[in-house]
Amino acid sequence: MSFIKKGKLAPRFIGPFEFFESVGTVAYRLALPPSLADVHNVFHVSMLRKYQPNPSYVLQWETLELRTDMGFKEIPIQILDRRIKQLRNKTITLVKVLWQYHGLEEATWEREEDMKAMYPHLF
Repeated sequence: MSFIKKGKLAPRFIGPFEFFESVGTVAYRLALPPSLADVHNVFHVSMLRKYQPNPSYVLQWETLELRTDMGFKEIPIQILDRRIKQLRNKTITLVKVLWQYHGLEEATWEREEDMKAMYPHLF
């Protein structure tokens, strides 16, 4: 789910971060970098995943550009695939979009007419 649709910062797309304090039994306070100082640093355990260390894997840290209202601008990079969905009375053309800070497994299906209106340079 992109940040635009949710209207808030989805913390599962940012990280990993260390936690430094347990707040109650079901929440943790994370050690966030100064660039995310405006983000509330207490998260429920259901939003966190355990990091499985792998010595051969090097984390690629990309800085996020947050606006003053804590919004995030999703930028599409390319169209990966196209599909026609047949409904009862009409057909809808969908395109699979690769977003800037996401991998191939997080690509989303969007309506082609919406993407053409918002991002004509992709077509």
